Amino acid sequence: MTGAAVSRRRAITGVAGALGLAAVGALAACAQGKPEPVPSDAGVKAAVTVRVVDNAFEPAEVRITPDQAVRWVFEGTAEHDVVANDRSFVSELMREGEYTHRFPEAADFDYICSVHPEMRGVVRVAAP
Repeated sequence: MTGAAVSRRRAITGVAGALGLAAVGALAACAQGKPEPVPSDAGVKAAVTVRVVDNAFEPAEVRITPDQAVRWVFEGTAEHDVVANDRSFVSELMREGEYTHRFPEAADFDYICSVHPEMRGVVRVAAP
C-alpha cells in the first residue's frame, strides 16, 4: 500500500470513529431527556378528563380546585405521554390507556408530550 492510500484509510477511519462517538453521545442525551414516571393516582375520581390524541391534548387547558384530579385518556396511533415542566407528574409512553394525577395545591402546571414537545397543555389549580 502506498503512503497516500494509508493516509486516506486513516482519515476515513478517523471520521467514522468520530461519527460513531457523536451518535453514542446523541443517544445518551436522548436517554436522559425523559424523567422517571410518577405512578398514576389510580382509583382517584377525576374532575376533568383530557383526551390525548395524535398531536393534541383536548382540551389543552383545564381548571380544577385543590385536591381534585385530572385523567388523561390516550387514544390514537402514536405514542404519547404527559410530562409536567416541574416533573410533578410524568406518565409512561402509551398509545392507549389512562393516567390520573391528583393536584393537592393551587398553581398552574404546564406540561408537554416528551415525544412531541409541540403538544402543550396546562392544568390550572385554583381555590373555588
